[in-house]
Amino acid sequence: MTRIHATAVSIGGKAVLLTGASGAGKSDLALRLIDRGAVLVADDQVELTVREARLFASPPATIAGRIEVRGVGIVTKAFAENMPVALIVDLDAVPERLPEAQMRVLSGVAVSLAALDPREISAPLKVELLLSSCPTALD
Repeated sequence: MTRIHATAVSIGGKAVLLTGASGAGKSDLALRLIDRGAVLVADDQVELTVREARLFASPPATIAGRIEVRGVGIVTKAFAENMPVALIVDLDAVPERLPEAQMRVLSGVAVSLAALDPREISAPLKVELLLSSCPTALD
């Protein structure tokens, strides 16, 4: 098992890892995705495990079902665990206008990678579009 600094949500049974520096907007984007029907997996720290050459995301037990909402505090939400990771969204990278498909290797498993600006109003929709079109070993 590996623990990474990220926030994860599940959309349609597939986990999306939101990565970026502290204050990049991971929790805020996750909250907006949850408002659209996503389920929290983990906020701030995500545990990754590999099974049968697939990567799975879960929350550490100490923070399961909790998300930090800046200006509000720690909020309790329903959560999912052991969700197959299908997409990594890098909130620190500069998004390209017409990006080429990219991958990032985590724990020896290649995962689709995209860069987004989490402050854009359309960011949650972009995450959903990326997830629906990214190649995965899950389909």
